[in-house]
Amino acid sequence: MDGTLGIHELWLFILSGLLLNVTPGPDTAYIVGRSVQLGWRGGAAAVLGISCGCLVHVFGAAIGLSALLMASSAAFAVVKLVGAAYLLLTGVQMLLSRPRPFTEATADIGGVSLRRVFWQGVLTCALNPKVALFFLAFLPQFVAVDSPHKALAFLTLGVIFITNGTLWCFTLAAFASKAAGHIRQSAGTMAWINRLLGGMFVYLGIRVAMMDTR
Repeated sequence: MDGTLGIHELWLFILSGLLLNVTPGPDTAYIVGRSVQLGWRGGAAAVLGISCGCLVHVFGAAIGLSALLMASSAAFAVVKLVGAAYLLLTGVQMLLSRPRPFTEATADIGGVSLRRVFWQGVLTCALNPKVALFFLAFLPQFVAVDSPHKALAFLTLGVIFITNGTLWCFTLAAFASKAAGHIRQSAGTMAWINRLLGGMFVYLGIRVAMMDTR
């Protein structure tokens, strides 16, 4: 693409990124769950949180943090344990929370609730060292070895990847919130959705905790 930045095969990068973004995963489950619980605004908050968390890893890859995590078992272990602890704590809190009627739950959608959804998305992504290693493994494939501006190339590719992913996730959130509008009227269904989300966080926490640090 850009001889100055040393980025090559941009079309292949964009295509690969789109395929990776549309592949269902934990982020997709979190966005859909929040969209069902809180509607479009809750889903959008989850999307923005996850996207901001990805930005942390993009900047980390650009300045060498990801390389440090890959090279140092101690650094990887610290980030891994902090992330696992956060995920497990969040999951247990959701599993133990008392279901609230829909009218009560929507009363504070514009305040603390949305902020909490956003920051959960940020921390869930930012504290996952596996995401950092993903960017380190994926982005360099599209940057020339002799590029004089590797950090800028990393940032450019990372922003492109996150922008495409954010647009896709906004579409996903809109679809999920519209399709599941009637589901939110059921307190029992809402309770099960909360349990599923809590279980997902606990599962992710265990997976992160068991990740190999070698």
